[in-house]
Amino acid sequence: MIKVLIVDDQSLIREGLTMMLNLYDNVFIIGEAANGEDAIKILDTQEVDVILMDIRMPIMDGVEATRIIKEKYPKVKVLILTTFNEDEYIFEGLKNGADGYLLKDIGSEELVKGIQTVYEGNVLLQPEVAKKMVGAMGRKKHDNKNIFKELTKREYEIALLVGQGKSNKEIGQTLFITEGTVKNHLTKILDKLKLRDRTQLALLVKSLDK
Repeated sequence: MIKVLIVDDQSLIREGLTMMLNLYDNVFIIGEAANGEDAIKILDTQEVDVILMDIRMPIMDGVEATRIIKEKYPKVKVLILTTFNEDEYIFEGLKNGADGYLLKDIGSEELVKGIQTVYEGNVLLQPEVAKKMVGAMGRKKHDNKNIFKELTKREYEIALLVGQGKSNKEIGQTLFITEGTVKNHLTKILDKLKLRDRTQLALLVKSLDK
């Protein structure tokens, strides 16, 4: 069962998410917090697998909370819930180590799938938001396909699988190579494309679909 912490300054949102997620057997709501500071206090005393993190909150927003949480509790997954008018916040959240983001208007089944996805160690990039984030990265669509010419055939295959949200283990199983080999290829891919992490790589791959 996945232990989930809901962090949002609006009590109605927190209560709604709690009621909705309690309908699913694979999710257990460990608690609720009204801001990032309260969320960190809960993490200091309870075990949490995934945090559903709002961005705009008083006292400590989701961006700063994500940075601190990832430094103190790197194994905890942070899934940001956002709206379309928060591009800058989303980008900063990802820079601080967020594991993915979803729009707040999604359905309950998609939300649970998202929680499962980040819990398993995969990057979660909703296509509609990914397109906007590629723009925030400062890349243009017509440049993206050209930049992949730097990669070998195997590196390109791995890049595409990262874009599908696959973990290193899943990529290894798909291509019949070890996780260690996948990691080595990823290091080379990120270096060649001048990207910081697999999240930026996934964003870049996603942009090719648009």
